[in-house]
Amino acid sequence: QVQLVESGGGWVQPGGSLRLSCKASGFTFSTYAMSWYRQAPGKERELVARIPSVGQITNYAASVKGRFTISRDNAENTVYLQMNSLKPEDTAAYYCYARGGIWGQGTQVTVSS
Repeated sequence: QVQLVESGGGWVQPGGSLRLSCKASGFTFSTYAMSWYRQAPGKERELVARIPSVGQITNYAASVKGRFTISRDNAENTVYLQMNSLKPEDTAAYYCYARGGIWGQGTQVTVSS
């Protein structure tokens, strides 16, 4: 069964950090580019970060560049999103995505004081 399961979301104060994880199963994870998207209430889903299947060239949305870091562990079939210096505008449901149309169920991140 092809599946992506996110975890690590929650509530954090502005300036805080969270680390999201996305565990993959049912497909050859190491051959897939992986991405994190987010969707805030009333807004369209947007790309946050992307990491290729191989290599080190990552891409970030301008709004998170310098604060978020995407990484992957192919031995663990897991992709991560380290989020630092969080802002209230980072509040959203965060989704893991694998090239070809595979989505996770999402994990909620809330940044507020």
